[in-house]
Amino acid sequence: MSTKTISITEEAYKRLANLRKSNESFSEIISRITGRVKLSDFHGILSKESADELEKNIKKLREEHNKSFIKRIKNIKKEFD
Repeated sequence: MSTKTISITEEAYKRLANLRKSNESFSEIISRITGRVKLSDFHGILSKESADELEKNIKKLREEHNKSFIKRIKNIKKEFD
């Protein structure tokens, strides 16, 4: 694997060093914090009650958004009739 040399500020270095896990290289830190997050990483993060409440709120917001969208479409249609 090839390597690149980069310059970072002392502050950036300290921040990276603070994120360091035992025996982790700076390349590994950068890869870890800039890598893609998998949906499975969030499994179990919410309690059943919190998840149910979140789902309820999302459904409510979607319904409100859909109603608003339909209303806007109807208004646009009236302008062209």
